[in-house]
Amino acid sequence: MCEWRGWREAAESALYGPGGFYLRPEGPAGHFRTSVHASPLFAAAVARLLLTTAEETDAADGPVIIDMGAGRGELLTGVLAALPTGFAVRAYAVERAARPPGLDPRIVWTSEPPSGVHGLLFANEWLDNVPVDVAEMDEDGVVRLVLVRRDGTERLGPPVTGADARWLERWWPLAEPGARAEIGRPRDEAWAAAVGCLRSGLAVAADYAHTAGSRPLFGTLTGFRAGREVPPVPDGSADITAHVALDACALPGASITTQREALRALGVSAGRPPLALASSDPAGYVRALSAAGEAAELLAGGGLGDFLWLRQPVAAPAG
Repeated sequence: MCEWRGWREAAESALYGPGGFYLRPEGPAGHFRTSVHASPLFAAAVARLLLTTAEETDAADGPVIIDMGAGRGELLTGVLAALPTGFAVRAYAVERAARPPGLDPRIVWTSEPPSGVHGLLFANEWLDNVPVDVAEMDEDGVVRLVLVRRDGTERLGPPVTGADARWLERWWPLAEPGARAEIGRPRDEAWAAAVGCLRSGLAVAADYAHTAGSRPLFGTLTGFRAGREVPPVPDGSADITAHVALDACALPGASITTQREALRALGVSAGRPPLALASSDPAGYVRALSAAGEAAELLAGGGLGDFLWLRQPVAAPAG
């Protein structure tokens, strides 16, 4: 195996190869906290979104919900628990890791999403873990591929050419020596393929992301392990991740909003319960106060509330 590799190949091996970070038994929840883990309010909001989407689709055999990058099934477990009794839905968890023991038998565990279905596809912090290459402009103004060894040591490699060069020119042009970018083309392709499995419905990607005009000068590649940010070292010991150029992923008809705005529209509120409830129903007041705190975390500026949601409607073909 070549010692020096592009970041895309190195991260693919570190995350999903034999003994890879995302294939470990503890799963992502053992290392970092997503919106799904922060509060059941998130899954309940996705359940409401599913109900709305189901009303707008024409699925003779019932709607589906597809969770891309399902972790250990936490989101789908929460969504199924939040749905009205008797609501018929087929749930698919798309994940490379093995099916966890004790998972709700209604959840189909698969490595690929079903095709030709109607319903909701939800990708929570999935695209950021689709590996990408990194580019950097050298002192002569040439944009080069960044190569990396297993220990995290980097050096500049050959010039970026072809489709990757065109992607950078369109979505993330580098203007000065030392500037870096993550080449998001594989994420664009992964998202288009995921959306393509729907015959009608809605696809949503929720992630930490940026859009044109706010691209970071030196990129965002980093690592996470045991709840802490660490240097990105592609040896399988930590998550390797980077923010998503979400506007590049968007297909015609898509819209982008913050998680704060999206969840508020789905009924998530951080408003404190009335003090009168503390006297009339003390236990209810405590529960409501706890829910308000959880909602505040999901909506917080500088945190989960600043995540971006890409909403991609899919209309059934005419005829």
